[in-house]
Amino acid sequence: MSTAPAPVELERPETENVVRPDLPWVTIVWNDPVNLMSYVTFVFQKVFGYSKAKARKLMLDVHNKGRAVVSSGSREEMERDVATLHGYGLWATLQQDK
Repeated sequence: MSTAPAPVELERPETENVVRPDLPWVTIVWNDPVNLMSYVTFVFQKVFGYSKAKARKLMLDVHNKGRAVVSSGSREEMERDVATLHGYGLWATLQQDK
């Protein structure tokens, strides 16, 4: 007659499940000494479909503050926006929003 081994109770390690909210990613355009302000405004309108007023406000943020967040979303979307802006000659990066 064969007997099965007795079940052994294992202790579960105590872990803290830290749930981090799914933070969006942002595209940042940085100031540069090359592009004209009117061109940057045009690019924001063309790429993002922003009104002239919104595109101008973002361009002024880039010019006066050195940078502006121009879009937010998933990492993949922001990578696409950065690549598109690079195609227009703008200096853009992405980072996870804080």
